[in-house]
Amino acid sequence: MNLIPFYISLLFAVGGLLNATCGNATELIIAIFALWQHKIEVVKYSLLGSILSNLLLVLGTALFCGGIANLGKEQKYDRRQADVNSLLLLLALLCHMLPLLFRISGASTSLAAVSTLQLSRASSIVMLVAYITYIIFQLVTHRQLFESQEDSEEDDDDVILEETPVIGLASGIVWLVGMTAVVALLSEYVVGTIEDASESWGLSVSFISIILLPIVGNAAEHAGAVIFAFKNKLDISLGVALGSATQISLFVVPLCVVVAWILGIKMDLNFNLLETGALAISIITTAFTLQDGTSHYLKGLTLLLCYVVIGACFFVSKTPLNHGNVVDLGVSSEVGVIAA
Repeated sequence: MNLIPFYISLLFAVGGLLNATCGNATELIIAIFALWQHKIEVVKYSLLGSILSNLLLVLGTALFCGGIANLGKEQKYDRRQADVNSLLLLLALLCHMLPLLFRISGASTSLAAVSTLQLSRASSIVMLVAYITYIIFQLVTHRQLFESQEDSEEDDDDVILEETPVIGLASGIVWLVGMTAVVALLSEYVVGTIEDASESWGLSVSFISIILLPIVGNAAEHAGAVIFAFKNKLDISLGVALGSATQISLFVVPLCVVVAWILGIKMDLNFNLLETGALAISIITTAFTLQDGTSHYLKGLTLLLCYVVIGACFFVSKTPLNHGNVVDLGVSSEVGVIAA
């Protein structure tokens, strides 16, 4: 009988891992197809864009819409959840910055590239360990920190006394497999045509991968976060936006490095200077915005404007693609207006 709590906690942890994996299935599938085609930059750009989109666009829109819907007062949320996610995002930022700093501080040689690759693989293992610990922390040992704090007085329409499954287990598995297959086919098409689209549209691959693709891929998170913000349930909105960003940075990115390692592909965590700088500014800005446990529309608007500026930066930045591992120092980007 003493084993029952253990098995229940184990089921919660496994369920959380499956939920995180399925929630970011689009980003993961696109990354795997891009890896298979040795498009390392597309992998890095798309995953970086998903993190930036969740931190600035999704969260910013949720805070802005929630503030507009509650004019004249501040919305409140449990800052402990935001603190945990911010801490993990800073850990991921450290693991991304060290390979870049290592390359900049050393000579641009093949030996330095090998050392950077080894450091990236070691950092990826550290991030995966941190992610597994995060799942246990979130769903087993400190579940109360991540449960939404709902008001005791709610409308009868918002109260759900008993959850009933919409579809059965077998139907759910069939739908999951079917939708995954559809996403896989569409992802293969997107990865195969992204460079042609870049040439025909007059847009850089970095802008398409970092800005346009994540907007589509994060549509579900975007809609859910905004809906809950309108209902004054910012804890859930933060869980959607920050949780997704944390999962991508601590799980999907290092998983891609490990998968590339298994496939014999040299993928490191050197996201170049401009990309890493944008990631650092986004994480620090988001962490600073969420430090006091209150929100209003100005905070959301500030995050949205940060996303607009970053999008404009990648719009005018032309970074040449190299269908292998990125071995430069991250400072060779050519900046100029791209003719449409």
